Parts: sequence; structure tokens; C-alpha cells
Amino acid sequence: MKTLTLKNKFQTNVTLLSNDFIDNYMVNANGEFVKVYLFLLRHLDDPCSSLTITTIADCLNNTENDVLRAFRYWESAGLLLLEKDSEGKITGLELQKTALTQTSAKKAEKPAPEPAPAPKAVPLDTFRAQKEIKSLLFIAEQYLGKTLTRTDVETITYFYDSLHMSADLIEYLLETCVENGHKSMHYIQKVALSWADSGIETVAQAKEQSMSYNRHCFAVLNAFGIKNRGPAASELTYIRKWAEEYGFSTDIIQEACRRTISATHQPSFEYADTILTKWHGQNIRHLADIASLDEAFQKEKASHRASARAKTATRNLNNFERRNYDMDSLEEQLLKSN
Repeated sequence: MKTLTLKNKFQTNVTLLSNDFIDNYMVNANGEFVKVYLFLLRHLDDPCSSLTITTIADCLNNTENDVLRAFRYWESAGLLLLEKDSEGKITGLELQKTALTQTSAKKAEKPAPEPAPAPKAVPLDTFRAQKEIKSLLFIAEQYLGKTLTRTDVETITYFYDSLHMSADLIEYLLETCVENGHKSMHYIQKVALSWADSGIETVAQAKEQSMSYNRHCFAVLNAFGIKNRGPAASELTYIRKWAEEYGFSTDIIQEACRRTISATHQPSFEYADTILTKWHGQNIRHLADIASLDEAFQKEKASHRASARAKTATRNLNNFERRNYDMDSLEEQLLKSN
């Protein structure tokens, strides 16, 4: 095979990336984390750069939580130092040297080779972690019904190492997703990140959230008269918004669905959302609050009707045509008639 010659005619406006990062750090990192690291590296020597977590998230089409998770990952890998204020908020970032760069710097300072360190005993926790991950990978293959790809292995390892999910919780995660018809590792990762954001650390907590989710879905579909299917993705977004973001109980969501059917005579998640968004703005928390709101509305409506009737009566009275009579002529006609 003929040797290829690679030529480069420009070398300005570039970002240098060490081979050590590619060989030893990038391999085990999540792709989104690599994007964040490269973005920071790109702006490292930019004097006009003014970064915020929101800016980074917008530029990379990620969420702010994704960026924060990447920060924590690279901090644990030793490539990033986070500066925080007294409240724990991130105020600055300092990129650290890779292991290869550190080694090269030490060789430049000390030409004499250092003796190789004596091998250290591997902690028992490391053996246990390796055993648990190996078991998880086997279980994942059974649930997914396929041989895991390298990305699949890295994703499951990420759940264990970076999200600090226990082996039992990861196994329940796989079981739940597969039972619901989702074998995509991308979908499973989204559920795992959602659990991490919600502070779910045990199987019991995950089951409680799952029960709550199923309860709300069943209540909404039943109130709308939807049978023999689960919620669509867009419908599920509404249900989660009402239950998780607004914090409404099942009975309040059902009431909004009933009013939607009464007004539109068909299921409409958009119409129900307008009702629940209004109630959320009015700080509704119980059915009694809705009853009080309805009562106040009816009183105001009755008051408007009474005011409208009074205005109509006054207007009709003012428009009445008054007649003028000639009393002398009428009296004369009366006398002649007698």
C-alpha cells in the first residue's frame, strides 16, 4: 500500500490537544464530557473569553446539569480544578496538566531518572467494584439481548463511577427500561440522569417514583377516556410538568381533565395545560382551593350581570320618548263632548 503524505499549509488559530489526553483520558470519558473539555481548552488562551455555565450549555446544545456533570467528571480525573465560593457555587476553573505533561515537566527539571515506585496493593474496594461492574455487564447483556458495544460498557461504567449508582439500582434501571419496551442505551442513560437529578439513590426511591409516575399517567388517561395505550412522548411531557414541576396531586390533575372534556368534548392535553398553568399561578394546592376560586368567579359573574342589567334599564329609560299635550285643547274637547 502506498504511503500517504499529509501536508499542512496553516498553523494559526488552533487548539493543541495532548496525545496523553487522547490515549488515556478520552477513551473512558462520555462524549459530552469530551466536548466540554475541548470547549474549555479552546477558550483557555482567549483574553476576550467570558464564560458562564449557561453560555457553555448553549454553545454545546447541552443542559446546565450536563455541563456541571462534565466539570465533576474532569475534576475526579484530575484534569480540572473547580474554584468555589462560600456557598459552594463555582466561580472559576483551572485546567490541570495531564499525566504525560507532568512527567515531561519533571524530566525537564530533573534529568536523572527516578527509580520506579514499588507496586501498591490494590484496595479491596477496587476488587469489589470490578466484580460488580463485570456482573452488571453480564446482566445488561441478558436484559438487552445482545453483546454490549464499547459505548454500552462505558455508559454502564459511567452510571457506577460518575453517577455513583449502586449495582442494585443500575440493575433495577435496566429492568424497568426494558420492561417498558426501551432497550436503547441512550434512553436508559436519560432515565439514569433523571434519577440522579432527582436525588434517587436506592431501589426503593426509584420504585416510589415509578409508582407515582404510573399513578399519574393512569389517572390522566382514564379521565380523558383513553384506553389500551400508554401516553405519547408529548403527552408524557405534559404529565411530568403537572406532577413534577407544578407539584399537583392526582385529584387536581383529574379535575382539570374533566373540565377539559366538558369544555371541548374531547381529550386535549393543551387545553388541560392552560387550566393547570392558571391554577399553578394562583397557588392552588387542594380541591377546596378550586371550589373557593369557582365561588369567587360565580359571584363576580353575577355582579357583572346585575351591573349590565342596571345599565340596560337606565339606557332604555333615557331613550323613552316623552310627549307634550295641549291641556286647554283637551279640556275644550271634553266640554263639547258633554
